[in-house]
Amino acid sequence: MLKNPQMILIDLDGTLVDSVPDLAYCVNATMDRLERPRWSEEKVREWVGNGVERLVKRSLVGQLDGEPDEQLYNEGLAIFMEVYSHNISGRSHLYPGILEGLDQLKAMEFRLGCVTNKAAQFTEPLLQDMGIYDYFEVIVSGDTTAKKKPDPMPLLHAAEALGVAPTSSLMVGDSVNDVTAARRAGFQVVCVPYGYNHGNDICDAEPDAVIETLAALPPLLKQTA
Repeated sequence: MLKNPQMILIDLDGTLVDSVPDLAYCVNATMDRLERPRWSEEKVREWVGNGVERLVKRSLVGQLDGEPDEQLYNEGLAIFMEVYSHNISGRSHLYPGILEGLDQLKAMEFRLGCVTNKAAQFTEPLLQDMGIYDYFEVIVSGDTTAKKKPDPMPLLHAAEALGVAPTSSLMVGDSVNDVTAARRAGFQVVCVPYGYNHGNDICDAEPDAVIETLAALPPLLKQTA
Protein backbone atom coordinates (compact mmCIF):
# COMPACT_ATOMS: atom_id res chain seq x y z
CA MET A 1 0.00 0.00 0.00
CA LEU A 2 1.36 3.40 -0.99
CA LYS A 3 1.81 6.09 1.60
CA ASN A 4 0.64 9.51 0.38
CA PRO A 5 3.77 11.54 -0.52
CA GLN A 6 4.49 15.25 -0.27
CA MET A 7 6.70 15.31 -3.36
CA ILE A 8 6.42 13.40 -6.64
CA LEU A 9 9.39 13.18 -9.01
CA ILE A 10 8.71 12.06 -12.58
CA ASP A 11 11.14 10.70 -15.15
CA LEU A 12 11.14 12.35 -18.59
CA ASP A 13 12.02 10.03 -21.49
CA GLY A 14 9.75 7.01 -21.59
CA THR A 15 7.50 8.28 -18.81
CA LEU A 16 6.32 11.77 -19.77
CA VAL A 17 7.53 11.97 -23.37
CA ASP A 18 8.11 9.46 -26.15
CA SER A 19 11.33 10.98 -27.44
CA VAL A 20 12.55 7.94 -29.38
CA PRO A 21 11.48 9.26 -32.80
CA ASP A 22 13.85 12.23 -32.40
CA LEU A 23 16.60 10.13 -30.82
CA ALA A 24 16.40 7.55 -33.61
CA TYR A 25 16.60 10.29 -36.23
CA CYS A 26 19.72 11.68 -34.56
CA VAL A 27 21.30 8.26 -34.15
CA ASN A 28 20.91 7.55 -37.86
CA ALA A 29 22.10 11.00 -38.89
CA THR A 30 25.20 10.28 -36.82
CA MET A 31 25.62 6.82 -38.31
CA ASP A 32 25.30 8.27 -41.82
CA ARG A 33 28.08 10.77 -41.22
CA LEU A 34 30.30 8.04 -39.78
CA GLU A 35 29.39 5.68 -42.64
CA ARG A 36 28.09 3.15 -40.12
CA PRO A 37 24.95 0.97 -40.31
CA ARG A 38 21.59 2.63 -39.61
CA TRP A 39 19.25 1.29 -36.89
CA SER A 40 15.49 0.88 -36.72
CA GLU A 41 13.43 2.97 -34.34
CA GLU A 42 12.52 -0.25 -32.51
CA LYS A 43 16.19 -1.03 -31.90
CA VAL A 44 16.93 2.48 -30.66
CA ARG A 45 13.93 2.18 -28.34
CA GLU A 46 15.72 -0.73 -26.62
CA TRP A 47 18.86 1.37 -26.12
CA VAL A 48 17.62 4.63 -24.61
CA GLY A 49 17.29 5.47 -20.92
CA ASN A 50 20.87 5.88 -19.71
CA GLY A 51 21.81 9.21 -21.28
CA VAL A 52 22.99 10.09 -24.78
CA GLU A 53 26.56 9.00 -24.10
CA ARG A 54 25.43 5.43 -23.52
CA LEU A 55 23.04 5.64 -26.49
CA VAL A 56 25.86 6.66 -28.83
CA LYS A 57 28.03 3.81 -27.56
CA ARG A 58 25.24 1.30 -28.08
CA SER A 59 24.63 2.61 -31.58
CA LEU A 60 28.29 2.18 -32.44
CA VAL A 61 28.62 -1.37 -31.09
CA GLY A 62 25.09 -2.45 -32.04
CA GLN A 63 24.15 -3.82 -28.62
CA LEU A 64 23.32 -2.82 -25.03
CA ASP A 65 26.79 -3.53 -23.65
CA GLY A 66 30.26 -2.95 -24.98
CA GLU A 67 32.69 -0.14 -25.64
CA PRO A 68 33.46 1.27 -29.09
CA ASP A 69 36.82 2.60 -30.21
CA GLU A 70 37.46 5.75 -28.16
CA GLN A 71 38.24 8.01 -31.11
CA LEU A 72 35.17 6.78 -32.99
CA TYR A 73 33.01 7.32 -29.90
CA ASN A 74 34.29 10.86 -29.36
CA GLU A 75 33.60 11.73 -32.98
CA GLY A 76 30.18 10.11 -32.86
CA LEU A 77 29.18 11.84 -29.64
CA ALA A 78 30.16 15.24 -31.02
CA ILE A 79 28.09 14.64 -34.16
CA PHE A 80 25.11 13.37 -32.18
CA MET A 81 25.14 16.32 -29.78
CA GLU A 82 25.22 18.76 -32.69
CA VAL A 83 22.39 17.03 -34.56
CA TYR A 84 20.27 16.57 -31.44
CA SER A 85 20.57 20.24 -30.51
CA HIS A 86 18.49 20.97 -33.62
CA ASN A 87 16.16 17.97 -33.31
CA ILE A 88 15.08 17.78 -29.67
CA SER A 89 11.30 17.69 -29.95
CA GLY A 90 9.98 17.90 -33.51
CA ARG A 91 9.08 14.19 -33.68
CA SER A 92 8.44 13.60 -29.96
CA HIS A 93 5.09 13.62 -28.17
CA LEU A 94 3.52 13.33 -24.73
CA TYR A 95 2.17 9.93 -23.76
CA PRO A 96 -1.60 9.62 -23.21
CA GLY A 97 -2.82 10.88 -19.85
CA ILE A 98 0.17 13.11 -19.09
CA LEU A 99 -1.56 16.50 -19.06
CA GLU A 100 -4.57 15.07 -17.25
CA GLY A 101 -2.35 13.48 -14.64
CA LEU A 102 -0.18 16.56 -14.12
CA ASP A 103 -3.25 18.80 -13.80
CA GLN A 104 -4.79 16.53 -11.18
CA LEU A 105 -1.55 16.19 -9.20
CA LYS A 106 -1.16 19.96 -9.16
CA ALA A 107 -4.77 20.37 -8.04
CA MET A 108 -4.05 17.94 -5.21
CA GLU A 109 -1.14 20.23 -4.22
CA PHE A 110 1.63 17.69 -4.56
CA ARG A 111 5.06 19.23 -5.11
CA LEU A 112 6.31 18.07 -8.50
CA GLY A 113 9.77 17.61 -9.95
CA CYS A 114 11.32 16.08 -13.04
CA VAL A 115 14.41 13.88 -12.71
CA THR A 116 16.07 12.62 -15.89
CA ASN A 117 19.39 11.34 -17.19
CA LYS A 118 19.07 13.70 -20.18
CA ALA A 119 21.50 16.64 -20.16
CA ALA A 120 20.06 20.01 -19.11
CA GLN A 121 20.70 21.57 -22.54
CA PHE A 122 18.15 19.10 -23.96
CA THR A 123 15.89 18.58 -20.93
CA GLU A 124 14.59 22.11 -20.50
CA PRO A 125 13.85 22.77 -24.20
CA LEU A 126 12.03 19.43 -24.45
CA LEU A 127 9.87 20.19 -21.40
CA GLN A 128 9.11 23.65 -22.76
CA ASP A 129 8.30 22.39 -26.25
CA MET A 130 5.97 19.76 -24.80
CA GLY A 131 4.20 22.46 -22.75
CA ILE A 132 4.90 20.92 -19.33
CA TYR A 133 7.92 22.85 -18.05
CA ASP A 134 5.90 25.01 -15.64
CA TYR A 135 4.44 22.04 -13.77
CA PHE A 136 7.76 21.35 -12.04
CA GLU A 137 9.28 23.11 -9.04
CA VAL A 138 12.61 21.37 -9.53
CA ILE A 139 14.26 19.86 -12.59
CA VAL A 140 17.26 17.57 -12.12
CA SER A 141 19.01 16.68 -15.36
CA GLY A 142 21.73 14.17 -16.10
CA ASP A 143 24.46 16.73 -15.54
CA THR A 144 22.92 18.51 -12.53
CA THR A 145 24.60 16.14 -10.06
CA ALA A 146 27.84 14.17 -10.20
CA LYS A 147 25.99 10.88 -10.74
CA LYS A 148 22.91 9.82 -12.71
CA LYS A 149 20.15 7.33 -12.01
CA PRO A 150 20.33 4.48 -10.94
CA ASP A 151 22.43 6.30 -8.36
CA PRO A 152 20.13 7.93 -5.77
CA MET A 153 21.98 11.26 -5.90
CA PRO A 154 19.61 13.04 -8.35
CA LEU A 155 16.55 12.06 -6.32
CA LEU A 156 18.12 13.11 -3.03
CA HIS A 157 19.20 16.39 -4.63
CA ALA A 158 15.58 17.13 -5.60
CA ALA A 159 14.33 16.20 -2.13
CA GLU A 160 16.87 18.51 -0.51
CA ALA A 161 16.03 21.33 -2.94
CA LEU A 162 12.36 21.18 -1.98
CA GLY A 163 12.98 20.40 1.69
CA VAL A 164 11.07 17.11 1.59
CA ALA A 165 12.18 13.92 3.35
CA PRO A 166 12.88 10.90 1.11
CA THR A 167 10.33 8.91 3.13
CA SER A 168 7.71 11.46 2.03
CA SER A 169 8.68 11.23 -1.63
CA LEU A 170 7.58 9.20 -4.64
CA MET A 171 9.39 8.49 -7.90
CA VAL A 172 7.42 7.78 -11.09
CA GLY A 173 9.37 6.15 -13.90
CA ASP A 174 9.49 3.52 -16.59
CA SER A 175 12.70 1.58 -16.03
CA VAL A 176 14.70 -0.51 -13.59
CA ASN A 177 17.00 2.51 -13.22
CA ASP A 178 14.11 4.49 -11.74
CA VAL A 179 13.21 1.67 -9.36
CA THR A 180 16.82 1.18 -8.27
CA ALA A 181 17.40 4.90 -7.70
CA ALA A 182 14.17 5.20 -5.74
CA ARG A 183 14.95 2.22 -3.51
CA ARG A 184 18.45 3.50 -2.79
CA ALA A 185 17.10 6.97 -1.99
CA GLY A 186 14.38 5.66 0.33
CA PHE A 187 11.56 6.76 -2.01
CA GLN A 188 8.41 4.92 -2.92
CA VAL A 189 8.26 4.12 -6.63
CA VAL A 190 5.46 3.72 -9.18
CA CYS A 191 6.10 2.74 -12.80
CA VAL A 192 4.38 2.92 -16.17
CA PRO A 193 4.58 -0.14 -18.45
CA TYR A 194 5.02 1.59 -21.80
CA GLY A 195 8.47 3.20 -21.56
CA TYR A 196 12.10 2.32 -22.14
CA ASN A 197 13.18 -0.65 -20.04
CA HIS A 198 15.39 -2.40 -22.62
CA GLY A 199 12.53 -4.71 -23.61
CA ASN A 200 12.00 -6.08 -20.09
CA ASP A 201 8.70 -6.15 -18.17
CA ILE A 202 8.85 -3.38 -15.56
CA CYS A 203 6.86 -5.58 -13.16
CA ASP A 204 10.01 -7.70 -12.78
CA ALA A 205 11.69 -4.73 -11.07
CA GLU A 206 9.01 -4.86 -8.36
CA PRO A 207 7.92 -1.22 -8.05
CA ASP A 208 5.29 -0.44 -5.44
CA ALA A 209 2.66 -0.14 -8.19
CA VAL A 210 2.34 -0.14 -11.99
CA ILE A 211 -0.12 2.30 -13.57
CA GLU A 212 -1.26 2.33 -17.20
CA THR A 213 -1.01 6.13 -17.52
CA LEU A 214 -0.04 9.07 -15.31
CA ALA A 215 -3.75 9.92 -15.14
CA ALA A 216 -4.18 6.76 -13.04
CA LEU A 217 -1.85 8.07 -10.31
CA PRO A 218 -4.16 10.67 -8.67
CA PRO A 219 -6.97 8.15 -8.06
CA LEU A 220 -4.43 5.71 -6.66
CA LEU A 221 -3.09 8.34 -4.26
CA LYS A 222 -6.58 9.35 -3.21
CA GLN A 223 -7.07 5.79 -1.98
CA THR A 224 -4.08 6.25 0.36
CA ALA A 225 -5.08 9.68 1.73
